[in-house]
Amino acid sequence: MKHRFLLLLLLSALATGSMAQKEKVHWYSFQKAVQLNKENPKKILIDVYTDWCGWCKKMKKTTFNHPDIARYINKNFYPVRFDAETNKKVHFKGRTFTRKNESGRNPHELAAALLKGKMSYPSVAYLDEKNQLITAVPGYYGPQKMEPILKFFANDIYKKKSFKAYKKNFEPTLVDKSAD
Repeated sequence: MKHRFLLLLLLSALATGSMAQKEKVHWYSFQKAVQLNKENPKKILIDVYTDWCGWCKKMKKTTFNHPDIARYINKNFYPVRFDAETNKKVHFKGRTFTRKNESGRNPHELAAALLKGKMSYPSVAYLDEKNQLITAVPGYYGPQKMEPILKFFANDIYKKKSFKAYKKNFEPTLVDKSAD
């Protein structure tokens, strides 16, 4: 009986530990994130991707699936995955954004606005609590390189100093050095 109890306790602890390790980013639609931001202001992180982009797929698989990165994003942002070539209409700030030409690799108007016409995939755009574009960061970033970027925006450090100055003294707390 004692052995069964210990085995059950061990299995329970293992299951709980493995579940904690599998935290995923809770993605919202763009419009849902904007709505939530009105109710409880937080910054919005927008992963701008395309279906054909290999680096976008890698970033989704490695960076956004890293449990500590996912946990940090969920706590500090309303995360959105936005397909830059979607044909869906998006209503934002009194304007309707669409994809004008649905053939080829023409971007959606919202993607073009978020990336200021510099169409590079993947890119992560950051909006402040008032839904104003802070900036977009183009390129693939693994978990280790993503951590300082996330903290730079989540903690409003971008208002006080350059990323280059911030990164000089940055000490990672979420991701170990082997994560990239």
